[in-house]
Amino acid sequence: KETAQFQGRSYRRYVNTSDDCHRPEARALASICAHLCLFWIRAIPKMHGLEICFHPKFFVYFLHKFRVSFAYAEFARYTAPMSQLILLNKPFGVLSQFTDTKSPTTRPTLSAYVDVPAVYPAGRLDRDSEGLLLLTDDGPLQAKISDPKHKMAKTYYVQVEGAPTDADLQPLRDGVTLKDGLTRPAKVHLIDPPALWDRDPPVRFRKSVPDAWIEVTISEGRNRQVRRMTAHVGFPTLRLVRWRIGSWTLDGIASGAWVRG
Repeated sequence: KETAQFQGRSYRRYVNTSDDCHRPEARALASICAHLCLFWIRAIPKMHGLEICFHPKFFVYFLHKFRVSFAYAEFARYTAPMSQLILLNKPFGVLSQFTDTKSPTTRPTLSAYVDVPAVYPAGRLDRDSEGLLLLTDDGPLQAKISDPKHKMAKTYYVQVEGAPTDADLQPLRDGVTLKDGLTRPAKVHLIDPPALWDRDPPVRFRKSVPDAWIEVTISEGRNRQVRRMTAHVGFPTLRLVRWRIGSWTLDGIASGAWVRG
């Protein structure tokens, strides 16, 4: 039995005298109970084999000291199942969704490749683009990946029509003005043709026009942004493969396959 001070008044409190009563889940449970106005109920809950006994008025003290938002986060961390993260190498021609109800003809969707329940794409990848697509059942993580305000970097291997020089690519590094405004500065440089899988169907080439590969890293998520950027400087995109999102990469993942992150 101890005395706790709250808003200038003293309250008696009765707690388990073991160190376990100070564990985050114990504090969390007390604060949640206080938030639910269960001040006059003596609670003896069991969590993970831990038995805790709190005096009713002590809930108020815990609510004041640890805040409900902090307590709820701690409580959820100990009780919620682990979130899932799927790294999929999306093939060309596949929609970044599990169903397709808008088209009169059947188009491939993620359901043909991912059989994990309750996961959803974090962001999108156009049907005619390939590469890394992240799927998760974690709402905050999904928002962190897809929301442009978090400025998560995304790297693309881009095959373009023509033979750009380093100077030709400089406007992309400075930012170009598209119909929806000025783009953020991108990291762009010429690269050797990367070792990628064959695309199905193959890219159509014009024998009279050369092609080249560039690596583009952006921190935005506008609709078809990379394609519009390369077209803006005179080098239309022939093939686009997203290779990296943040620290997640496509390394070792075959087209159409997925691994857990």
